[in-house]
Amino acid sequence: MGWRYIAMRTVSGDFLDWDVPFVPDGPPKRELSGPGQMQGKIDPEYLRLMAKPDGLPVMAEWGTSLFAEYDGRIRWGGMVTNLGFEGQAMKVTCAGYTAYPSEIPYLGSGIRSGAKIPQKWKYDGKDKNNDGYIDGTKPKQKMPKRPPDKISTRWDAFDVVRHIWAHLQSFDMAKLGVTLDGHDSGYKLGAANGEDPWELLWWNNPDCGQTINSVMQLAKADYLERHYWDGTKEKIRHHIDFGTRRLGKTRSDLRFAQGENIIEIATPHNQGDMFASDVYVLGKGTGAKTPRARVVNYDKRVRRARMITRKDTANMSTLTEAGKAEHARHTQQLTIPAIAIRHHYNAPLGSWNLGDRILLQVEVPWVGELAIWHRVVSEEIDPAAGTAVLRLTRSNYYG
Repeated sequence: MGWRYIAMRTVSGDFLDWDVPFVPDGPPKRELSGPGQMQGKIDPEYLRLMAKPDGLPVMAEWGTSLFAEYDGRIRWGGMVTNLGFEGQAMKVTCAGYTAYPSEIPYLGSGIRSGAKIPQKWKYDGKDKNNDGYIDGTKPKQKMPKRPPDKISTRWDAFDVVRHIWAHLQSFDMAKLGVTLDGHDSGYKLGAANGEDPWELLWWNNPDCGQTINSVMQLAKADYLERHYWDGTKEKIRHHIDFGTRRLGKTRSDLRFAQGENIIEIATPHNQGDMFASDVYVLGKGTGAKTPRARVVNYDKRVRRARMITRKDTANMSTLTEAGKAEHARHTQQLTIPAIAIRHHYNAPLGSWNLGDRILLQVEVPWVGELAIWHRVVSEEIDPAAGTAVLRLTRSNYYG
């Protein structure tokens, strides 16, 4: 058996075609903490012959899901997001289910995680002259110390992500059947003293996708989308795995070496004009009271500063984490952005997982032989050809 492409109506789960004549541009791309992508072409004559009773063609933007199966295993799944024409063929672009929350506004109940809750106190307003004594008492009685404010429940980061997905799937025509891991991240949103609450309020027009990504960054965690057959092979399940403190592990048991299983490397890059050692993040607000976070880490290079904005939040923890991610982007050292590999006993196809840290042994012109740890952030595996393309970041970059 080889590749098979299965079309399904996204909301109903009804299968439309078990063997779509889809010609991919390349292997489907799986992505760490992202939806991934698959692109290809279909003969338009096929589409005209395959109109469905529900009024939609077999390929409908945001109405059809396409799954790539190889040897009975679902290798990738996603929704058709764009259709166009390229010559006489129809161009089909698909994105994973985790692309769905992007650009959808949050309209659910408000969350204020770690916020101070004002408490009524019987002595409120009874020291109008602010002399420290209760008004009208003889002899004068000192005002007692005000009891501390209560702090609202602090939400775990993964609970917020589950809450947003539950909100999204509560609407008609949005019941996608996406399930999520049930464990906690261990990261509580908002400050413990109530001074810096984390908020999700519909009147601030938050974007569901951006909020999920922001919360995952705060927790320094990853997610991974996967699709698989149920026990009867009559239904495809959709699930999101959470990685507490990052998915993946260090793979000392695998070897990636040029001349052995690495057949090509992408051009290495440094930072150049992008280098910045000092990053400032401006939050929601105006004037001198605008919240501003700073992330700095000087090495032996001259100071260079960069300013970014996050006008969707005033939360200092969120702003600081955004600054850390931006800082990492602008200070990472020499990086091999991608490698092409062939099936080899040193690292058989699929023996790694997204998020794993692998040691690259390569030779770079003008630099020489290098052994650098990188992290796998996406993969395009072609089992039929026995090859794969892995996209990478430096293993110490957690942006």
